[in-house]
Amino acid sequence: MPALMARRLAVALACFSLGAPAVAQTTYHHRHYRHHYRSCAAARRNRTTTGTVVGAVGGGVLGSALSHGSVGGVLLGAGAGAYTGHEVARNTARC
Repeated sequence: MPALMARRLAVALACFSLGAPAVAQTTYHHRHYRHHYRSCAAARRNRTTTGTVVGAVGGGVLGSALSHGSVGGVLLGAGAGAYTGHEVARNTARC
């Protein structure tokens, strides 16, 4: 009986030692992917914010020039520029 118990213990330990590295590797890749996804999402958010601000400023300047300084032209240009800058930055962000 003790020989059978020792053999079962040896088989169980062998199975565990073969499966443990696979579990550790899966956990590592999961953490790496999660980190990459979070940093990618943050980079995309930063790009879209920058695109919105740059588009709004550029659109406001262009709207001011085209409307000869009227407030409506500046606001319309800034709004159109902000939307365009946001969409361009969102669609060109690669992760």
